[in-house]
Amino acid sequence: GQDPSTVAPGFVGALAMADPVFTGIPVEAFEFYEALAADPTKTFWDAHKSQYVDNVRTPLAALGSQLSDEFGAVHLFRPYRDVRFSKDKTPYKDHQGMFAERGDGVGWYVQVSAAGLMVAGGWYSSSPEQVKRYRAAVSDDAGAAEVARLTQTLTKAGMSIDGSRVATRPRGVPADHPHLAWLRYRTLYAERRWEPAAWMGTKGAAKRIGDQWRLLTPLLDWFADTVGPGDTANGTGSQQGL
Repeated sequence: GQDPSTVAPGFVGALAMADPVFTGIPVEAFEFYEALAADPTKTFWDAHKSQYVDNVRTPLAALGSQLSDEFGAVHLFRPYRDVRFSKDKTPYKDHQGMFAERGDGVGWYVQVSAAGLMVAGGWYSSSPEQVKRYRAAVSDDAGAAEVARLTQTLTKAGMSIDGSRVATRPRGVPADHPHLAWLRYRTLYAERRWEPAAWMGTKGAAKRIGDQWRLLTPLLDWFADTVGPGDTANGTGSQQGL
């Protein structure tokens, strides 16, 4: 999750440490995560950390610096997993995420992993107060129609919609409520994924990613205006996993 007054826990901080010239995400970035999956140990990490810095972190920092002119401060997540309360003690994340905040728990996201590139955005982390505001909005016809319109625009553009949902229905909501499908959500986001491809290794990748973020902006604006402020640090869908 994130503290909206500072930088989210799990973030390294605003990107100011990188060469601002983005030349692409090299194929070695995806290969690094393939190798890490095969040997997710401190020994491997220590031996290959320079590859992570050169091929993953530095290109994404440069990309974030370029995108920040339009989307605001972009933050890289730390590569280390919080294993204190997890059965899975693997010390390193199998991906590198990057986030630009639009509102409390709301923002744009980019992720690099062995599977390729993911570009996404939405409402990732929610407080109980935000969920109440969201459900109040989508319980009526106008709000439900608006979120349906916004998400349909994104699915037509090749994105998929996902999020955290209650298993059946929120307490007090009848089973035949006309907007039950939307009322079940506690977080909601859109994402698009690509397998590793040559275009990702070019400077033109920044435009393609920026274009996707721009498509997401109307949905993010709606969420920021609708769910409003909230203490999302420990809420549903905490961004610690991103």
